[in-house]
Amino acid sequence: MITNELNDKYNNLKNYIKSLGSVIVAFSSGVDSTFLLKTAQDVLNDKVIAVTASSCSFPKRELNEAIEFCKKNNIKHFVIESEELDIDGFKNNPPNRCYLCKKELFTKIKKIAQENNTENIIEGSNLDDNGDYRPGLIAIKELDIKSPLRYAKLSKNDIRLLSKELNLNTYDKPSFACLASRFPYGEMITKEKLQMVERAEQFLLDLGFKQVRVRIHNLMARIEIEETEFEKLIQKHTRDEVVKKFQELGFTYISMDLKGYRTGSMNEVITVLT
Repeated sequence: MITNELNDKYNNLKNYIKSLGSVIVAFSSGVDSTFLLKTAQDVLNDKVIAVTASSCSFPKRELNEAIEFCKKNNIKHFVIESEELDIDGFKNNPPNRCYLCKKELFTKIKKIAQENNTENIIEGSNLDDNGDYRPGLIAIKELDIKSPLRYAKLSKNDIRLLSKELNLNTYDKPSFACLASRFPYGEMITKEKLQMVERAEQFLLDLGFKQVRVRIHNLMARIEIEETEFEKLIQKHTRDEVVKKFQELGFTYISMDLKGYRTGSMNEVITVLT
């Protein structure tokens, strides 16, 4: 249900975007950036450009969805190569990994903005992101990237409600984060392990699980799913399928996290590391 308060937030968002004149949207095809891109197009029409970064930490299904959305909605779209593993220090997976990635990505997007005479770059972090360890937001601030959803104080739930109102099929799309977030800080990130994680998560999605994370600890997979789907996973037939597939992918041990899915579970040890 769209309350008066939520409608006011939405109007504040549109007015803010309108004040920017022209924008490039960092577009991942997720819930937040899809809503932001659609709202920007509704407000600014053809003064909107979408940019999506292609890399080994970004699943092909997400890239394809981004391309399809922009084609369907006639939005000018750039797909750029932004290979995080080439960034100095990134593959060592330090606690500020996200800062290194965002700084590299948005530096490239700023160049596209200059080449296309676009005044501002906007990205899709929301109000809920203020409560987690998000070093990428530091890079966003340093590079003067705008965050309209946080400006309008829109939470993830707000965005889902408004997305449904706008007939966006992402309104109930599972939350997603880059595949590098599946590694414990300090564990080396490799292209091979990123592919293992991507294929393992895609397998679980193909089995019908909705919200999944496959956290990788060396060669052990720690599966996070919603508690409501625990019973499905522990059925013998499903367990046998998962074990067989994950071992084929290269995992030695396969486990299920009894706490279930939660965002940023790798950040639960961050106070120890820092």
